[in-house]
Amino acid sequence: MAIQRICDAMLPELSRVFNVSISEAARVVWMFAVVYGAAQLFYGPMGDRLGKFRIVTYATIGCSLASLVAVFAGSLNALVLARVLTGLCAAALIPLSMAWIGDAVPYEQRQETLAKVGLGTTVGLVGGQLMGGLLTDTLGWRWAFVLMTLLFAVIGALLYGDLKQQTSTTSNGQDRQNRPAFLGQALRIVTQSWARYILLIAIVEGACGFGVLAIIASHLHRELALSLTASGAIVAMFGVGGVVYMALARHLIRRFGETGLAQWGGSLMGVSFLVLGFATWWPLTPLVSLCAGFGFFMFHNTMQLHATQMAPTARGTAVSLFASCLFIGQAGGVLLAANLIALLGSGVVIALGGGGIMALGFILARGLRKHALKTDTAL
Repeated sequence: MAIQRICDAMLPELSRVFNVSISEAARVVWMFAVVYGAAQLFYGPMGDRLGKFRIVTYATIGCSLASLVAVFAGSLNALVLARVLTGLCAAALIPLSMAWIGDAVPYEQRQETLAKVGLGTTVGLVGGQLMGGLLTDTLGWRWAFVLMTLLFAVIGALLYGDLKQQTSTTSNGQDRQNRPAFLGQALRIVTQSWARYILLIAIVEGACGFGVLAIIASHLHRELALSLTASGAIVAMFGVGGVVYMALARHLIRRFGETGLAQWGGSLMGVSFLVLGFATWWPLTPLVSLCAGFGFFMFHNTMQLHATQMAPTARGTAVSLFASCLFIGQAGGVLLAANLIALLGSGVVIALGGGGIMALGFILARGLRKHALKTDTAL
């Protein structure tokens, strides 16, 4: 998650250094997301066949090498290429980890477990936004990629050292046997109405949530005259909101249930994005960003739960399809938002993204009620 968000706050600096528009500089964000999403179609069946932990290990090492390429990029095109390579490797990490959890953890405990593991991704979200802005303002944008190169190298070495122990205690041997071809698995998943419902919502969630999030730091920098460090730190509060949700997840899950989390989470994020889009007093924005993150992860944690349950016999493929839809939506959202800014202004674009997430909250809640009723009737 850190390598995904590391470029958000540095877009104005990349625009200046390479003498291009913000829209052109945003290629380092949306090209990453396109490749990240498309690669899911490759990693899902590979994880089912060869072992999820094994793929995550080698993909982590690949992220270190690709980040090193970014350090020495001499042009925007070279940096975009490095981001494409990074996205290709990073695509394996979160979805296959989620799929492994789906294999190992009973359904009744899975949402809470995913929330706990989500603490790592939200810390990455905070760190990526904050360090991207801070290092760009101080040492220069290349040092953000130096940091990521070192982090991935250390983590990859630790994973590699533990690989034999992990693979000996999982059911990877079973995973490699009796698996249909990827197209057969994917078709079986998308022909299920509930799976299509979740995947379509994931596309819009990626566009309205993560896609719009990528332009908020630039909006704060331009409209409120904040430094890139301050803008990145404010957007990083989105991740802090996610951390707060993870800490309270057990109680919130029991209090609101899946439908309540979807509905209230979408509404909270929608209102928060509306305020962020039109705020003129910057001290308000850190708290609002935190509330947006809290609401988003209420919604997203519910989506993750049902992504792991779409196809229990081909969970790697199912979760990868979910991630693919999520990040293809993000890529489309970043591209659309970057082009709409010239027509509508960044504040309006952010508010529109919030409205989309709010609507999704009600749509998902309604779908969950119908799905639960249908399941109960079938039983």
